[in-house]
Amino acid sequence: MQSEKSWFGLPVSLLWGFVAIAIFMSGDGFEMAFLSKHITDMGFSPAQSALVFTLYGAAAALAAWSSGVVAEIITPQRAMRIGFVLWVVMHVLFMTLGLGMRNYGLMLLFYGIRGLAYPLFIYSFVLMIVQNVPKDQVSSAMGWFWAMYSIGIGCIGSYLPSFTIPWMGETGTLWFAVAWVVAGGLLAMFALRNVGVESAKAHLSPKDKMRELSRAGTLLVTNRNIFLACLIRIINTLSLFGFAVVMPMLFVGQLGFTMSEWLQIWAVFFFVTIFTNVMWGVLGETIGWIRQVRWFGCLGMALSSLAFYYIPVTFGHNYWMAMIPAVMLGIFVAAFVPMTAVFPALEPKHKGAAISIYNLSAGLSNFLAPAIASMVLPFFGVLGVVWTYTALYLFAGVLTLIIRVEQPGHPSKASAAKNWRSTVAAQNKSS
Repeated sequence: MQSEKSWFGLPVSLLWGFVAIAIFMSGDGFEMAFLSKHITDMGFSPAQSALVFTLYGAAAALAAWSSGVVAEIITPQRAMRIGFVLWVVMHVLFMTLGLGMRNYGLMLLFYGIRGLAYPLFIYSFVLMIVQNVPKDQVSSAMGWFWAMYSIGIGCIGSYLPSFTIPWMGETGTLWFAVAWVVAGGLLAMFALRNVGVESAKAHLSPKDKMRELSRAGTLLVTNRNIFLACLIRIINTLSLFGFAVVMPMLFVGQLGFTMSEWLQIWAVFFFVTIFTNVMWGVLGETIGWIRQVRWFGCLGMALSSLAFYYIPVTFGHNYWMAMIPAVMLGIFVAAFVPMTAVFPALEPKHKGAAISIYNLSAGLSNFLAPAIASMVLPFFGVLGVVWTYTALYLFAGVLTLIIRVEQPGHPSKASAAKNWRSTVAAQNKSS
């Protein structure tokens, strides 16, 4: 594979694909801040509203897990097209027959199915990156991917509804999301239609395609390094998902911050990741994927997690001091960006299955973070949750000492020793 022309690590040939991800995820993220309350305002119970999102999350996790292999056996372009069309159709049905008719069963059905759509769209593009970008540039390209993701769902998707809801209402804002998703989907369909080479796995027989799909699970057993990488990726975002649940109890419930102040502090975290995802993606190629994850990801997140508790507790209701741990978290959580490059490097003959396991790890992190918090909180409070996450980050750091992955330009000690022995043998033979 020839060197990909890039701009600060951004592959030029895939430029419009990255833009499409930001636009698509903006529309997908419109509902995050208010849909749950909108459903309860319609007369449904909080438990019913929670079940809607539970089914959505389960569907999204399933789609994320399988998307890498699906994209490899039908091509990323087709998988993205399916995800795009599925999102639009299910959202329209959810709005008209679900919310529009206040039919709870149809709300569960259509919103749940829509959960399959966005992972199929965005994670198929991840495989396209892996297939078309040289291994020594994947980390920086993935930094840009997560930056676009943060711009979409974390910035535009979170802030724009605060302006549109007073103007067109919650229902109008939910319809407005369709325009953004359609724009992102169409841009991807036209801009990426001729990108890359079709995978050989696209021509497998149905039986062989099913066998390839099963590798999304079996690789965890057959490849020890994939299993270790999976554990590290799960731990990666524990604080991100867990702190969103437990920290309002500390900041608002105990320290006197208003909910608006807390939301602004948390928004700063997302804003910082836009830049640090790109930064760490590029630096990972120089520092080394695993070395960066160990010292800046694992250790950095351990210190950031502790800071998120001890700094506000020490300084009390001090808005600007509370911003410090949010910035720290935004800096160090992105240091795990090279993990996306690690998975396919560990299983180069089955990149789709490797990406699927990466996606599974991300989904499990989203699930396990609040689960750990719910188990620890009743016994040890918020401080116990913080120390549990910190211990897990340190554990992940230990795992980085065990995992073995060949990174272009950063040979392992075993490979270096083997090359040295080969060189010595060649010199002895010539002499």
